[in-house]
Amino acid sequence: MTRAGSKRDRGLFRVKSVEQSIRDTDDPDSKLRKDLTAWDLVVFGVAVVVGAGIFTLTARTAGNVAGPSVSLAFVLAAIACALAALCYAEFASTVPVAGSAYTYSFATFGEFVAWIIGWDLILEFALAAAVVGKGWSLYLGEVMGGLSSSVMVGPVKVDWGAVLIVVVIGVVIASGTKLSSRVSLVITSIKVGVVIFVVALGAFYINAENYTPYIPPGEAAETDSGLHQSLFSFVTGAGGSTFGWYGLLAAASLVFFAFIGFDVVATTAEETRNPQKAVPIGILGSLAIVTVLYVAVSLVLTGMVNYAELAGDESTLATAFAINGMDWAKNLISIGALAGLTTVVMVLMLGQTRVLFAMARDGLMPRRLAHTGKRGTPVRTTVVVTVVVAVLAGLVPLGTLEEMVNIGTLFAFVLVSIGVLVLRRTRADLERGFKVPLVPFVPILAVIACVWLMVNLSVETWLRFVVWMAIGVVIYFVYSRNHSVLAKHADDGSP
Repeated sequence: MTRAGSKRDRGLFRVKSVEQSIRDTDDPDSKLRKDLTAWDLVVFGVAVVVGAGIFTLTARTAGNVAGPSVSLAFVLAAIACALAALCYAEFASTVPVAGSAYTYSFATFGEFVAWIIGWDLILEFALAAAVVGKGWSLYLGEVMGGLSSSVMVGPVKVDWGAVLIVVVIGVVIASGTKLSSRVSLVITSIKVGVVIFVVALGAFYINAENYTPYIPPGEAAETDSGLHQSLFSFVTGAGGSTFGWYGLLAAASLVFFAFIGFDVVATTAEETRNPQKAVPIGILGSLAIVTVLYVAVSLVLTGMVNYAELAGDESTLATAFAINGMDWAKNLISIGALAGLTTVVMVLMLGQTRVLFAMARDGLMPRRLAHTGKRGTPVRTTVVVTVVVAVLAGLVPLGTLEEMVNIGTLFAFVLVSIGVLVLRRTRADLERGFKVPLVPFVPILAVIACVWLMVNLSVETWLRFVVWMAIGVVIYFVYSRNHSVLAKHADDGSP
């Protein structure tokens, strides 16, 4: 039985039934076009995950945090992602509606928690798109021979390269989801080809001695104190999180950023033909492909040079090739990174527009944003997201805020994993195109793995996250609660 009419429908935790969520997708004014296949979703998943992380994050994490064990850190992060991915796949096949974790939370925990997770996803997607947009701008400068991607407009420094890519991507997304998929396929093929070439070439320069010690002995660093140390180290007094086992665990939390975005596949469920089968294939298939690529790159990288030579904030995959006398590889890697970042920005912005669209359709954001244009895309939502991300990428120095993307994503994974257990109990009658195996063990392991990665993020990241969530709570009580479509239905007695 559904929960319509229960006491929970009247308060903060009123639940939007799965049936109602699906009925809302038929509203002509806010109907999304079903154009995507399982292959399109795999492309989206690989497109968003294989980005700058494989070219830059791997080298910095190896040199500064984990040494050769960065490859194991990728495996640990991938396991956490895989556990959460199984939970996402079950939800997406059961509730094939735009919004991802936001929509799933609405069906299980109620409106207030759904708002919190939606607000969290806004942080994840918008901030990640802006961070990646700035990275794209830097690589554009390298490809164009050191041309500056910034210009002074009065007293303000504007990153025109970042603004350019965000605006162009916004136009592509507004033009149709299928077009976005085709563009992603072409660019993703280029960057995956570059990655495979780099791995194949680098394999000839591997020196097995560079893998020893695989987990370097732990040591203290300036960033291992105060607000910069991991929450786990701060609470337990375990010491520094540079190298050693603590460094390995901290590295897993850092390289998790490289997997950010596979959950975006779930936000496109409403635009997918046969989502019950296609979405699980898209989520799990893309995750498997990128995990193999990441582990291969990290093994080649740390085999080519000693990890100590990768220390510092400027190290990239190109550094290892330069040390081995292949400076020409820098240009190839820059082209691959440029292509990689293009699709990452695209899919992150696509995910952001769908979450905001779903929240607007429920009245928790202004309803006029839920209108779709003649191409079956939420044009108004896309314009808003494009403007916000362009401002962030063009004007704001984002720096260490990258870690906030990690904590936001992990928080969403935790709620989705718990939500599977809740919906299994409350709505056992629902048809599920895909089921998480070994329930309740897999969802519980997913929660434990994600929480563990969260506590290995820095204290300052946690403080910023708490502030962002507090702002979201204020907005909910000031605006969203009073404009909720579900609340209005409950008041007038409509289903």
